[in-house]
Amino acid sequence: MKLCAVQLASRKGDLEGNLQRHRYCIEQAAALGARLVVFPELSLTGYEPTLARQLALPVSSARLDPLQASCDRHGITVAFGLPLPTPNGIHIGMPILRPGEPRLTYAKQRLHDDELPFFAAAMQSLVFEVDEQHIAPAICYESMFMAHAEKVRAQGAGLYLVSVAKTAKGIREGYEHYPEVARRLNMPVLMANCVGPADTFIGAGGSAAWDSHGNLLAALDERTEGLVMMDLATASATALTLPDLPA
Repeated sequence: MKLCAVQLASRKGDLEGNLQRHRYCIEQAAALGARLVVFPELSLTGYEPTLARQLALPVSSARLDPLQASCDRHGITVAFGLPLPTPNGIHIGMPILRPGEPRLTYAKQRLHDDELPFFAAAMQSLVFEVDEQHIAPAICYESMFMAHAEKVRAQGAGLYLVSVAKTAKGIREGYEHYPEVARRLNMPVLMANCVGPADTFIGAGGSAAWDSHGNLLAALDERTEGLVMMDLATASATALTLPDLPA
């Protein structure tokens, strides 16, 4: 099974423009044989906490139908970032669209202190299946706690799918932590980070894949929009730039 992490510079608050860029990335990943694609944290709106309430959409929104159509056409599962409205507040969400199946949602369970004024924490972990692979999503800050990975591993996860919006410091810490997750839990890790302006920082890229022994298989640099293609069957990965990405 092939998976893809997309490293993307989302446009601040530009839902329609970001939808177009997401669809392009899905097309590129599908052409390379990906069965699952993951985007950075809050990728559809950009990581912009102050705009989250006004940009939030339910996973059932018709505005997501173009992404669903891409999933259906290519037979590919797509996990992306979006603020989700709930009765308890706005969640940092990861809708998961699957071809011909009901939409899933995952939301961040552990929030950073500076997210607390804008978001509410979710409560439930998720393990979902693609081509008989059991996959657990994690969103940024919570993925830096071994307990999160240990919990989903105990629930049957065989791959850790990490969606982040990290600074250069955060990526350095992630490059120490994620290999340890992989080694300790015998679980490959695929991580998608943003590049470019996000909230009050610059996304530091470095999207990467690690095998179940903690070996770094492939990574992108700190500024390039691109794809990390991971092949679970061969325990290999390749980093590719994205040509002609829509502006």
